[in-house]
Amino acid sequence: MPHELDLATKVRQIDWKRLFFIFLGLALFCIVYFSPEWPDAIDPSGKHFPLTYEGKAALGLFLLTATWWVFEVIPIGVTSIGVGVIQALFLIRPAKTAFSDFMDPSVWFIIGSIVIGNAFSKTGLTKRMAYKMLMMVGERTNMIYLGCFLMTAGLTLIMAHTAVAAAIYPLLMAIYSLYSEDQKPTKFGKGLFIGMAFVAGAGSIITLLGAARGAVALGFFRDITGSEISFFELTYYMAPIGIVMVLLLWGFFMVFFKPEHKTIPGLHKRAKALSDNLGKISRTEIFTLVIVFSAIIVLSLRSFVPALGQLNKSAILLTATMLFFLLKILKIDDLEKIPWNIILLFGGAMSIGFCLWQTGAASWLAIEWLAVFKDANWFIFVLGIALFVLIMTNLIMNVAAIAISLPVAFVIAPYLGVAPEVVLFAALTTAGMPFLFLVGAAPNAIAYESRQFTSGEFFVAGIPASIMLMIVLAFFVWFIWPLMGMPTTI
Repeated sequence: MPHELDLATKVRQIDWKRLFFIFLGLALFCIVYFSPEWPDAIDPSGKHFPLTYEGKAALGLFLLTATWWVFEVIPIGVTSIGVGVIQALFLIRPAKTAFSDFMDPSVWFIIGSIVIGNAFSKTGLTKRMAYKMLMMVGERTNMIYLGCFLMTAGLTLIMAHTAVAAAIYPLLMAIYSLYSEDQKPTKFGKGLFIGMAFVAGAGSIITLLGAARGAVALGFFRDITGSEISFFELTYYMAPIGIVMVLLLWGFFMVFFKPEHKTIPGLHKRAKALSDNLGKISRTEIFTLVIVFSAIIVLSLRSFVPALGQLNKSAILLTATMLFFLLKILKIDDLEKIPWNIILLFGGAMSIGFCLWQTGAASWLAIEWLAVFKDANWFIFVLGIALFVLIMTNLIMNVAAIAISLPVAFVIAPYLGVAPEVVLFAALTTAGMPFLFLVGAAPNAIAYESRQFTSGEFFVAGIPASIMLMIVLAFFVWFIWPLMGMPTTI
C-alpha cells in the first residue's frame, strides 16, 4: 500500500488554467502582430499619426505582458524579462535600448526606497513606530486600518509616494505580525497592504512633492496655455478630492476586506510591552533617521530651491543607500535581500512603457481615444480624458500617461469650449491612482512583496475602486470644483 501511495503522489496534474492564460497571451500578441496595417489616427488639426510596424508590435507585446502579469503564469519578474527579449527578437526596439530601461533612474529609485525600508527594519525603527502607532489607535482593526492609511497619505504630502511606501511597508509587516503569526494570507493582510498602495496614490495627488507627474503636467499646462498653476493653487483644488478618496478607500476596505477579527484582544498591552522592551533609541537608529530625513529634505527642496532642482532624485536616494553601508548600518547580507522579482517587475514596466511611447503606439492610442469625444459635452470630454489617463497610468508610467494625453487634450479643449484647468486637474487625479495593475505604481509593487495577495486579486480589488474614483471625480468636476472657483468652460 505505501508503494501505491508513493506512485499516486508522483502523478502530475496539468494546470489547464495556467496553460490557457499562457496561450491567451501568445494568441493576443500574434493576432495584433500579424494583423493587416491599421488606419492612421488623425488629430483635430488634421495631422496624421500612423501606427508603424513597431507600434503595432508594441501593442501586441503589451497585451501579452498584461495577461501574463495579471494571471502570473510565470513569476512577474520573469515576464518582465520577456518584455525585453521580445522587443529584441522581433526588432521592435534595439536590444540595447529595450534592456537599458531596466536600469532607468526610476528603477534605481525603487532600489533606494527598498534599501531605506530595510534600514528601518534592521535598526528596529519600524517596530518602534508600529508599536507607538498601535498604542495610539487601539485594538480595533478598523482603527488600525485608518491609522495606517492616514499615516501613509500624510507622508505623501512631503515625500514621494514611492519612498513613503518603502518606509511604511516594514512597519505594516510589524503590525501584521501582531495580528497573525501564521504566514497564510488573511483579509486583514490583503486590506492592509493593498490599502497602503491605494491611499499612497490618493495622498500623492495633493501636493507637488507626492510624485513627479504634477510638475510635468504643470509644465505642459504653462507651455501650451501660457498660464501658471502655483504650488498652493494645486493643493487648494487637489486636497479635498485626495482627502475624500483616502476616507472612502478606508470604507471600501472595511467592506471588501473586512478583517476576520473586530479587535485584537490585548494588543495595546502587548504593543506597550514590546515598545518598552526596545528601550531608548539607539545611536544606529538616530544615524538612520538623520540620513533618511536629510534625503527627504533635499528631495522636498528641489521644488523650491533652483540650485537643487538639477539634482536627480534617484541619486539623492542612492546617496542615502551608500551612507547606510559606509556607516555599517547595513552589510552585504542586507544587499542580497533586495527582492529582485519586484525590481524586475518595475524594470519591465519601464521598458514596455517606453516601448509604447517611443514607437508612437501611445500617441496613436491617445489620438484615437480623444477623437471619440471631439463632439461631446464638456463634462463627458473631461471625464473621457480622465478615464484614458486612468487606463494608461495602469499600463505605463503616470508621467508618460500625462505626457501623451494632456498636450492633445489641451489642443482639443478650446474647440469644445472647455477650460484647460479642469482638464489638468481631472487628469492629475486619475494619474495618481492606478488601482488595477501592479506595474501602475511603485507602491503597488512594494505592497505585493507582502505575499498577502496575488496580482489577480489586486486587479479584482482595483475594479470597484477605480469605478468609485471616477464617480467621485465626476462629482468634483460637476459640482465641487466649480463651487471652489475653478473654471470649467471658456
